[in-house]
Amino acid sequence: MDELEAISPVDGRYRKYTEPLGDIFSEKGLIRYRIKVESEYLIFLSEHPQIGTRAFSEEEINLIRKLYDVSTEDAGIVKAIEVKGHGNIKPTNHDVKAVEYFMKDKLKDRSLGDSLEWVHFALTSEDVNNIAYGLMLSEGVGEVILPIAQELYETIERLAQKYKDVPMLARTHGQPASPTTFGKEFKVFALRLRRQLDQLRTYELLVKLNGATGNYNAHHVAYPEVDWIAFTKDFVERFNAGRKMKLRPNFVTTQIEPHDTYAELFDGLRRLNTILIGFNQDMWRYISDDWIKQKPVEGEVGSSTMPHKVNPIDFENSEGNLGIANVLFSHFSSKLPASRLQRDLSDSTVERNFGVALGYSLIGYKSAHKGLSKIAVNEQKVVEELKNHPEVISEAIQTVLRREGTEMPYEKLKELTGGRTITMDDFKNFIERLNVSEKIKEELKQITPVNYTGIARLLVQSQ
Repeated sequence: MDELEAISPVDGRYRKYTEPLGDIFSEKGLIRYRIKVESEYLIFLSEHPQIGTRAFSEEEINLIRKLYDVSTEDAGIVKAIEVKGHGNIKPTNHDVKAVEYFMKDKLKDRSLGDSLEWVHFALTSEDVNNIAYGLMLSEGVGEVILPIAQELYETIERLAQKYKDVPMLARTHGQPASPTTFGKEFKVFALRLRRQLDQLRTYELLVKLNGATGNYNAHHVAYPEVDWIAFTKDFVERFNAGRKMKLRPNFVTTQIEPHDTYAELFDGLRRLNTILIGFNQDMWRYISDDWIKQKPVEGEVGSSTMPHKVNPIDFENSEGNLGIANVLFSHFSSKLPASRLQRDLSDSTVERNFGVALGYSLIGYKSAHKGLSKIAVNEQKVVEELKNHPEVISEAIQTVLRREGTEMPYEKLKELTGGRTITMDDFKNFIERLNVSEKIKEELKQITPVNYTGIARLLVQSQ
């Protein structure tokens, strides 16, 4: 299918952004991870001294592991086994059973032909599926999503340091407020992102390997002397080598692992995205006010009719895609932990959309990053705008007067400034009439909108 024919922009218009996730979360990717789990399980069975399968040779182990190097043709065969049958294999109408039959078919004419019934031994489909999805999420989030989000955080942090000394008018409730610096406002978002990224980096996903209703029924009836809890721990741990986001076994489940850790992971990603949505909206406003300039890209058109336009399209694109991702993450978090009795299948079709939500997130991160590569703070405009609002130092003056014991300073400044256009000369005249020492008057006269930024610079440098 051509990208222009894709029904979803994740696989069409934005394929260049999301391609790394396609290798993981496509149906071919899911087939590959299922085969990987089944293959490693088969090998693990052969290594256990209390289980009846024979030990496999190094050559046989390599042969099994070659199975999860899945080609598009291999994935097509698995799909055919599920849907219409393949060769002598009748259609299963069951995707995991199709994987089992594919593996047996591949191994039947090799030295492993005597061990075919150990494939999928004592397992229920969800034992394979939940570990496969755990691996997919671990790699998709840990190896694709977080590195890009980290780059975005680092870019915002660099902007915070670059503009830490540029004073700007703050706005609370959309109205002029006590000055800040551009760098400090970038720093707010940088620290919020860093906190979420730190939590996501150390996240662990729970998985299960305990059979059809979670009690190791089939495992135990076949080999009652085996410590299946220890078996599960060791089996799951073999997937964790070099993995940033690790898997941990959950021993007490129904047929499915309850997916609470999925929900927690998606809630963390949703928080990360929500922070970035707020960042995109602020950037949009700064660009609208001409406080941030965008570098025009040669050949790029901002409007089909207005030649002057340079639109904040990257931040708008990021906001829109992150919003879609968050809707999906919210559904995952509310849907997946609820399953009727010992299980229902409604989680299965939802899980197939993990890559879609992560894809929209990835598009959002890359769009925001692209937008940041084309901007610069319009320092002259920002300082000029701040100077046009001298009323913002009224807070400073009334606070110093409180310190000096002046009666009702807040009310006096409110009478001077409330709802009025005021100048620095008005403040000077007000200060001259105050019943305070010349030293205090001089201190008050030194306060300007440009220098009334508190310890904003220190906050950027120290945190």
